[in-house]
Amino acid sequence: MPEPAQDWKARCAARKAKQHDDIPSQWLIDPSPFNRQNVLGVPASCGLLSARELEITDTDDVDLLLANLRTAKWSSVEVTTAFYKRALVAHQLTNCLTEIFVDRALARASEVDRYLKDTGKVIGPLHGLPISLKDQFCIKGLETIMGYAGWIGRYAQSDCVLVQILYECGAVPFVRTNVPQTLQWGETYNSVFGRTTNPHNRYMTPAAPPAARGTYPALLDPPFSASPRHSSVRIPSAFCGLYSLRPSYERLPYCGALNAQQGQESVSSTLGPMANSLAAVKVFVKAVIDAKPWRRDPLAVRKDWSDREYALAEHGTGRKMCFAIMWHNGVIKPQPPILRGMQVVKKALEAAGHTVIDWENHRHLELYEVVERIFAADDGHDYLTQCALSGEPLLQTMSPTTDKHEYALDEPFARTIVGERRHLSAYELWQLHHEKRALRKSYLDHWEATAARTGTGRPVDAIISPVAPYTACPHGCNSDAFYTTLCNALDYTCATFPVTSANRDVDVVQPPHEFRNHEDEAVYKLYDPELFHGMPVGLQLIGRPFEEEGVIAMTEVVDKA
Repeated sequence: MPEPAQDWKARCAARKAKQHDDIPSQWLIDPSPFNRQNVLGVPASCGLLSARELEITDTDDVDLLLANLRTAKWSSVEVTTAFYKRALVAHQLTNCLTEIFVDRALARASEVDRYLKDTGKVIGPLHGLPISLKDQFCIKGLETIMGYAGWIGRYAQSDCVLVQILYECGAVPFVRTNVPQTLQWGETYNSVFGRTTNPHNRYMTPAAPPAARGTYPALLDPPFSASPRHSSVRIPSAFCGLYSLRPSYERLPYCGALNAQQGQESVSSTLGPMANSLAAVKVFVKAVIDAKPWRRDPLAVRKDWSDREYALAEHGTGRKMCFAIMWHNGVIKPQPPILRGMQVVKKALEAAGHTVIDWENHRHLELYEVVERIFAADDGHDYLTQCALSGEPLLQTMSPTTDKHEYALDEPFARTIVGERRHLSAYELWQLHHEKRALRKSYLDHWEATAARTGTGRPVDAIISPVAPYTACPHGCNSDAFYTTLCNALDYTCATFPVTSANRDVDVVQPPHEFRNHEDEAVYKLYDPELFHGMPVGLQLIGRPFEEEGVIAMTEVVDKA
């Protein structure tokens, strides 16, 4: 039964107040001394964390962290406590969390420690390790609100499959993080928990769901965190200087996690990790795959971890590979910091003995139109249905009501390309599915044909591409996601990696180019070297479907170059 419309604001306010009350009073900080845009240094200077806790949470080497937990040099209780303190510092500065369950997490950490003490063995490969989860992963006994006022008070009756596996691996889930209403926005804001900001510059967004995933690791240096959704690991990772992996559909288990547009399976959401190191990405993915998720999730692909693929057996064992650079996608031209980042990678790969060629785009506009029409096939019915549960309005913008940044864009090109908005029939949707399948085959043939240009006897080993046409941008301005949506439509495995930072002295404004559409022009005009100075520049490496091991390994090659 829908709640009276006038009550949704009160319900949201009460839930937000409860969240604040869940923070232990001794872990509250006075944010007033840190009234600045970049807050990355606050955990070290606020006085809440001890020197040992800072040492623990500053440890980027996940193998060292796991070794110290495995040998009891550090207990899981003290590691979880340290990361929890840091998480709550981050939250008080950037509003990145939803669920805060300190006692429960510490009880789990104590259980892990007791097991090691009593048996002399670890529970599993992630023994004692704190992991944050996006507010879609159901944890028994906790609410899963997912940005909707009407979902307040919905408590999970069971753990989703990923959480079950994490427990069996010895991990300690300890926080859940914020999402946008509908999950589809390129930023994180909802009426229940509010807006999440970027710790590199709080005037900027940390991106799409899970924005907090980006905020939290960048500010706190945790081992890793897990997230589902279409571009929710890559864009926040790029915006916050992190590593991530977007696996192919169903390589990792999604069963039991909640979602928007549930039942839409033509362009499926995928589950992937974000982390401060590529090694942590590998540790997470291998641990989950080694747990044989297909025995719990009927859709999970039955494919063991392949050391052969990780050794790049199909890519010349990693020597003298050929990479292609996608300098633009034919829709939106990247801004100067992103273009320079690709130049940096090109030069580094060539210096390491690899070949780099230009990627030739293939039917991108057709792919863009098909995938956006699939997303819009129900004309917003799913979103409106969830909003109607409480009477809250469906958000029409991510722009703040105060301190709004001017952005010369009335309508994203993704909306323009859809054309007439209406609820499609089943037959019309089937035709879009059919068209997408044909486009995937055409793109496969196009990729295979690159063997004539690589000089290796193989097609291009991987594509280097922007994740977005810009670095982190002002709130309300992250309008384009086609660099990631393209890979979602094709189901290509992708990894995100940091390259450099925007530099106002080097990344100067370029003369206008021939604009491909109105959003291309708006993105060009958005760029301000002073405003974007210092923001992380991240790119993505694009591989083939179900090539997670190889994509991780090829990204290691790029990262080392």
